[in-house]
Amino acid sequence: MKALLTPKGNEKAGDVGVLVLRVVVGTFIALQGEQKLFNLLGGGGLDGTAAFFASRGYAPAYPFAVIAGLTELVGGLMLAVGVLTPLASAALVGVMSNAVAVTLTSVGYWSKDGGAEYPIVVAVIAVCVAAIGPGRYSLDRSQPWASGGARPALVALVLGVGSAAAVLLFTGPLVGS
Repeated sequence: MKALLTPKGNEKAGDVGVLVLRVVVGTFIALQGEQKLFNLLGGGGLDGTAAFFASRGYAPAYPFAVIAGLTELVGGLMLAVGVLTPLASAALVGVMSNAVAVTLTSVGYWSKDGGAEYPIVVAVIAVCVAAIGPGRYSLDRSQPWASGGARPALVALVLGVGSAAAVLLFTGPLVGS
């Protein structure tokens, strides 16, 4: 798979590219998690996040706010440093899938309206990083999934969408819809 994505002789360029992608996306998602949990950089903190989650139908809202914040913070940091990349990707796919489901049913698609466009892009990036692999500039560089492929991408997709579906179908905002 990687040979298809990086022309011969450009392997280092591909590794640098995926490093930049991981660090930028992972850091921004981790910072979103920080805002949900601690509000050090602005954001709602746990109380504001729980109130928002309650307004969207998550019950009980406070534990879901903690889970979402921790998932974004830890999953984003894991993606940024390239450790357990398929699981980090799954974490981001999970929280973003919840965001997509809730925003599509309440707001719509476009991010200018607060819609699902942004979480869709983040989830796709997470799956793509798992498919490409974290690259040589990662803590995962010596792991079997470091070269990417269909299996790590499927792990990210199935675990992420599966966890989101469980929340949405059994305890989240789509219950009773």
